[in-house]
Amino acid sequence: MTVPTPTTSRRAAGDSAQRLMDAAVDAFADKGFHAASTRDIAARARMSPAGVYVHFASKQDLLFELCRRGHVLALDVVTTARKSANTPPDQLTAIVSAFACWHARQFRTARIVQYEFPQLTAEHREEVLTLRKQIDAVVKDVLQAGVASGDFDVPDLAMTTLALQSLTIDVARWYKPGIRRTPEAIGTAYGNLALRLVRA
Repeated sequence: MTVPTPTTSRRAAGDSAQRLMDAAVDAFADKGFHAASTRDIAARARMSPAGVYVHFASKQDLLFELCRRGHVLALDVVTTARKSANTPPDQLTAIVSAFACWHARQFRTARIVQYEFPQLTAEHREEVLTLRKQIDAVVKDVLQAGVASGDFDVPDLAMTTLALQSLTIDVARWYKPGIRRTPEAIGTAYGNLALRLVRA
């Protein structure tokens, strides 16, 4: 008989938690947060209903962890995209392209992250909002740099940031696998649209 080491035990626990989160993505995307039950999530993860509570205190905590991780990933997408370019126009194109592409590729997760957000508790919403503000700040900073360099004509930085973010986030609402446009093509098109939006 093999006795589990602390490392293998932690790995198994991590695998189980990830299975539950993957199952929750499917359940929430298919049924919505309120209609999806912990029993349904456990069944999709091939675990007992009690297994959910080994890793998460409640369905609400599971939603929060999905939203938090999704926003952390989204922040990484926009910051990495910005670092990949040097000028404000190239940075904005890279950010919007990457963000739109991500919302298409990860459309099920993105739908939960963006549209089930109101179901979080006030405390959880505040933590996720902090991440959202960091994502917005990356875009707003690039717009500000573009105005300073003369590349952009943006009278209202806050409203333009909101418009650009809304444009990319909405991809998760309408995208479906198998449509004519690939996530990469969507990203390219949205990057071009972003430049048209901010130039005189």
